Amino acid sequence: MQLLPLALGVPQRGSPRHLPYCSSAPLLLLLLGGCLGVSGAAAGSRRPNVVLLLADDQDEVLGGMTPLKKTKALIGGMGMTFSSAYVPSALCCPSRASILTGKYPHNHHVVNNTLEGNCSSKSWQKIQEPDTFPAILRSMCGYQTFFAGKYLNEYGAPDAGGLAHVPLGWSYWYALEKNSKYYNYTLSINGKAWKHGENYSVDYLTDVLANVSLDFLDYKSNSEPFFMMISTPAPHSPWTAAPQYQNTFQNVFAPRNKNFNIHGTNKHWLIRQAKTPMTNSSIQFLDNAFRKRWQTLLSVDDLVEKLVKRLEFSRELNDTYIFYTSDNGYHTGQFSLPIDKRQLYEFDIKVPLLVRGPGIKPNQTSKLLVANIDLGPTILDIAGYNLNKTQMDGMSFLPILKGASNLTWRSDVLVEYQGEGRNVTDPTCPSLSPGVSQCFPDCVCEDAYNNTYACVRTMSEMWNLQYCEFDDQEVFVEVYNLTADPHQINNIAKSIDPELLGKMNYRLMMLQSCSGPTCRTPGIFDPGYRFDPRLMFNNHGSVRTRRFSKHL
Repeated sequence: MQLLPLALGVPQRGSPRHLPYCSSAPLLLLLLGGCLGVSGAAAGSRRPNVVLLLADDQDEVLGGMTPLKKTKALIGGMGMTFSSAYVPSALCCPSRASILTGKYPHNHHVVNNTLEGNCSSKSWQKIQEPDTFPAILRSMCGYQTFFAGKYLNEYGAPDAGGLAHVPLGWSYWYALEKNSKYYNYTLSINGKAWKHGENYSVDYLTDVLANVSLDFLDYKSNSEPFFMMISTPAPHSPWTAAPQYQNTFQNVFAPRNKNFNIHGTNKHWLIRQAKTPMTNSSIQFLDNAFRKRWQTLLSVDDLVEKLVKRLEFSRELNDTYIFYTSDNGYHTGQFSLPIDKRQLYEFDIKVPLLVRGPGIKPNQTSKLLVANIDLGPTILDIAGYNLNKTQMDGMSFLPILKGASNLTWRSDVLVEYQGEGRNVTDPTCPSLSPGVSQCFPDCVCEDAYNNTYACVRTMSEMWNLQYCEFDDQEVFVEVYNLTADPHQINNIAKSIDPELLGKMNYRLMMLQSCSGPTCRTPGIFDPGYRFDPRLMFNNHGSVRTRRFSKHL
C-alpha cells in the first residue's frame, strides 16, 4: 500500500518530503491569528507534534493494560498515567464522537452505533465534523493530519456517502469501513476503497495500521507539525490475534473480583435479570474472550514500540506528545453479565490514559478526574489554539501534564447513555419480550430501550460518589460510595443523606442541560459551588426537566 495525501499524487521514496497541499498554511494562519500564543512550545519554536492512539473496548479496571508492557514503559513510564479517566458514554460511536468534538453526547447528538442514532450520519457530517479538533488543527493551525483505523461504527454506509466521504480536517485518510475487523475488511484510502483479505503478512489490520503510520512519518513534510490518530481494532471482537500470539496467556482467566458472578441486588432491572450463577458455558465463553482480548493487544504493543522507535530515529520524539487511551471499558462476568460494555459501572466507563511529551516528567500518576471530552481541548492547547473560540464542553489538562501547582480542577463529569432494544422478540430467545437486545450468551440481555440513564461521577478530597438516574417508569436511582464500596455492590440510594441526594439530583439536571462553559461550572463539593434556584428554571419560566436524548 502506498501512502498519499488527499488531492495529491503518490509520493515516491527519495522525492522531497513536502506537502504542497498545505505547505503555506502555517504562516498564513499564524498571521491571521489562528494559533497564536503556543502553550505547548517555547516562543519562536515550531509547535509540537501530537499522536493519539485509540484502542477499541479496552478496559482499565479489569487489567486491560497488563499485556501492554512496552506501551506502559514507553508512554506511561516516560510521562503521566491518569488513574481517573472516564468516558461520557460507554459505547463506541458516542464516545468517539465525544473525543472528536470535545462534547458530551447530548451536545453532539450521537446516541448509539446506528445511522439513526447519528453515528457518521449525514447530519453528523454536516453539523459536527467541521468543528472537530482535527479540523481546527488543519484549518487554523496548519497541522498535517493523519488518520488510520476505525473511525465511527457506521462510517462508509452507502446512505451516508459511502467510503468516498472523507471528513473535513484530514490530510491523509486510511479509515476502516464500519466496525472493527482484523481480516477481510475494506479501507477508505482518501476516499477510494481498498479491500483486504486474510493473509497475515499483508492484511492483519493492526499491522497494516502500523505500516501506514510509519510510511506517513517517512513521507510527511518536515516544515509543518503533524497530528496522527491511530485507531486500532484491538481488543474489540472478533478477537483475532496475530498467529505468533494465539497461544499466549493460556493460564489467564477473567478476574474473579468481588462483583464477579453475583446477583445485581438493588440495581436496575436489566442488571437484576442476569442469570446467577452463570452457566459453566458462559464462564468458559467469557474466559476465552478475556484471553483472546489480551492476545490481540500484543500487536498493539508492537505498534506502539515501532512508532516510538521511528520518532526517536528521526529525532522527533522529544517534540511529540503521545496519548494512549480507549473509547470505553468492558466487563467479563461482573454482576453475572457475561461480556459487553454499555453499563454505568466503573468497569465500563473507566479507561486507560497515558501521556508523554515535552515538559512532562517521567513516571507520574495523576488522580485528577479527566474525561475523553478533554482530549480535543488539550491537543488544541498544545497547538496554541485559543480554546475560547470553541464550543467544547471539555477542558485542557495540559497544565496537569506540565505539573502546574495550585490548579483549580473539576470534581465531576457527566455520563449518559441511550438504551437500545429490538422491536421484535429475539428468535434465539423466544421467552424474552421485545424491547431488549444484546442477549448473548444464554439469553442474558445487556441492553434495553429503558436502559437509558445519566450519571454524575464525582471525585473530591472528601467524596468519591456516583449518582445515576434511569429514564424509565420507576425513575430508578443508583448511588455508590466508591471509597467504601469500590466494586459498586451496594446501592445506597435509599440510605444516603437526603440533602446530599437532592444536591446530586440537581447537579445531574444541570449537567444534562450544559453546553460549553456551563459544563465546567463548580461541582457540589467544590469551594466555588453556589446553589442558584434560578437555574432550576428555563427561559420560559418552567421548571427544568431531565434531558434524555431520544432521536434526532
